[in-house]
Amino acid sequence: MRAIRQDTLGGPDVLKLVETDRPEPGPSEVLVRVHAAGVNPTDWWHRSTGGLLGDGRPVPLGWDVSGVVEAVGLGVTMYRPGDEVFGMPRLPEPAGAYAEFMTSPARHLARKPAGISHVEAAALPIAALTAWQSLVDTAGVRPGQRVLVHAAAGGVGHLAVQIAKARGAYVIGTASAAKHAFVRGLGADEVVDYRTTDFTEAVEDMDVVLDAVGGEYGPRSLEVLRPGGTLVSLTSPAEAYLAGEAEQRGLRAGFTIVEPDNGGLREIAALVESGRLRVHVDTVLPLEQAGKAHEIGETGRTQGKIVLTVV
Repeated sequence: MRAIRQDTLGGPDVLKLVETDRPEPGPSEVLVRVHAAGVNPTDWWHRSTGGLLGDGRPVPLGWDVSGVVEAVGLGVTMYRPGDEVFGMPRLPEPAGAYAEFMTSPARHLARKPAGISHVEAAALPIAALTAWQSLVDTAGVRPGQRVLVHAAAGGVGHLAVQIAKARGAYVIGTASAAKHAFVRGLGADEVVDYRTTDFTEAVEDMDVVLDAVGGEYGPRSLEVLRPGGTLVSLTSPAEAYLAGEAEQRGLRAGFTIVEPDNGGLREIAALVESGRLRVHVDTVLPLEQAGKAHEIGETGRTQGKIVLTVV
């Protein structure tokens, strides 16, 4: 099969298209014929560093996948060959979605939402699960609460805005002025231009802040939370330090890592099928242009998601 691999850690240019052996599914696994693979910040982080669990050596890249079940391993009853599935297998362990075939634990996938393409489905899992697990599982967003989403036009942000609205929240997003119409179109009640406005002066009494920016945004976000509010940080394990500072203020804060989640994927699929969640795909490239996809992603200027097509 064709797959993207790298011999060394480094920049986008280390990604090469190679011919390699097709994997076989083990017990409780399925073999997926990949139709499309999403591209995410964790991909270029693993490409350059080896990742959270790495030993300094390259790992097969790609976790977001949408495709068709080719074969099932011993004991799998959830799927049959021919079923359309999407998901985020194995993270933070290597998965290898940048390939024509990949294996996945059966319960790290769910049935692809009806009515959308494989490209759209491949853009969903990491970003949508990150937003879902942060807003629903961690923060417990409820109707009437006030939610601030930083980088609201980004991969996670644009889905988080919609999920928070689907939960009945009043949603404020931060984004550049050029992206305000896009963010309002997602359902945001207010949008703050982070380039011209200090959000700590424009926003107050938030119940939840979702921070996909990092750096000074974390400690500054604590200033806009009301007592008992929650800050969920997504960018760096180093931001776990915010938990202590938040506790002193009567708040909650912490760093969150997204996990494979069949139940969350099914909730996301239901939102998509009901019309309450749509993913915006910024750029679509063929598998062999994975390096270019990383170059585009690392600019930090994309609106929505980048996807590689395989079939």
